[in-house]
This record gives sequence, C-alpha cells and structure tokens, in this order.
Amino acid sequence: MKGSVEDSAFINQLFKKIFDYVYHLAAYAVEGLSHFIKHFNYTNNLLGSVNIVASVNLGSVKCFVFTSSLAVYGKNQLPLTEDMVPNPEDPYGIAKYAVELDLKESKDMFGLDYIIFRPRNVYGERQNIGDKYRNVIGIFMNQILTQQSMTIFGNGEQTRAFSYIDDVAPIIARSVEITECYNQVYNIGGEKPYSVNYLARAVKKTMGCKSRIQYLPAGKEVVHAFASHEKVKHFFGNMMQDTSLEKWQIW
Repeated sequence: MKGSVEDSAFINQLFKKIFDYVYHLAAYAVEGLSHFIKHFNYTNNLLGSVNIVASVNLGSVKCFVFTSSLAVYGKNQLPLTEDMVPNPEDPYGIAKYAVELDLKESKDMFGLDYIIFRPRNVYGERQNIGDKYRNVIGIFMNQILTQQSMTIFGNGEQTRAFSYIDDVAPIIARSVEITECYNQVYNIGGEKPYSVNYLARAVKKTMGCKSRIQYLPAGKEVVHAFASHEKVKHFFGNMMQDTSLEKWQIW
C-alpha cells in the first residue's frame, strides 16, 4: 500500500492489518533547509511520525524501529555518544528528537517496545541523485552529469562520517531479532570522518571528470559531526562490515 505518513486516515486504515514489527524510515531529511520549511518539516517528520506511532496495534506490534539522526546532538562534544543530552540546532533535528521522546512516552504509557537508530549521511546504490537539497554525494553526481560546477558551502573543511548503505540497512533490518537491544538508542554508520573537499575530489575522480568546484557562503550547520559506535558494536558486532570509503578504492 502506498501513501503519505501525513494522511492519518490512510495510516489508520493501514494499521488495521496486523504487523509484528514496524520500521519507520520515512522523512524529509534536509537539516539546513529545515530552517526555511518549518511547517513542512514538522508536518512531515514529526506529525507524520506521530500518526504512525498513534495508529499501531499495540496488542500485536512487538517492536517499533525508528531512524532518527545525529542531528539531534547539535554541537555536542565529539565523538557523539548515546549518553549525551541531545541539543538539536535545526528544526529537522528537533523533529527527530521529539519523535524519540514520543516513543519513550509510548513505552512508558502503553508498553510499546522500540529501537532508535541515529544514522548519518547514508549513501549507496539507488540513492536519489535528482534532489538538489539532500545527500551531498548525489548532489555532486547530479552536478557533474548536468555539467554544472560542484557547489560547496563554506570552505569545505567541514567533516562528516559518510555511511555506506550496507553499514546501516542489515543492522536495522535484523535488530528486532535481538530483544536485549529494545528500548535503546544506537549511533550507526561510518566510522571515519571526511571533509567535504575530500569527498568532492573523490567523486570527481570516480566519475572521471574535471568539474570546477564553486565555493558558496557558509550555511548554518554543525561544522564537524561524527559518532562513537561502541554501543552498536556491542549488540550488533557480528553484523558489521568493513565498508569504509577507502575499501572501495575511489579516493
């Protein structure tokens, strides 16, 4: 069944069916832009999520899996760890953290078990390279394919731990099998941070082009963001793979 998380009537109809597990990954993930699309951000990412949480059949759902974001941390000390108090600095992070709080309340009030993952900068096959605002790797690829300059906001030395999809998806998929990890939060994704300049050079090399890099005024964003993954390793270490960027030999 295909529909929008914002359509409460559709969600209510959907959850008349019986599900053992619910995986909620839907979001409009664009931190910098979220300052300027507050209504859409909160309607889609917060109220849409609440529609789902409120509609699940509490008697049948064994676990609710939610993908949050490292954006909930804001400018916390690095590396980011799950025991830090979230301090989001943009509406996107605020919405994600609000859903986390709602899931904790739903556990306390109704006994709904949950797992929360906080991934960051996920890329991989079948990613959308047509979106102008999300996923910097896809944006670079699109700019190269359309013969545009590659645009970087600020000096390009901001760093992110880019996460290959195979570092993330299998763990999320199988997490419900490990009941010991229920009702907790986990950072998940790439281990090593890379600068956006480094990434731009890698994409250029991989695609065999000489596109010019154009630097634009810096936006309001966290300059450096990478996380500790000791907790996820403890519970899911046997599922984790070595898919660092260097392994793909694209640098």
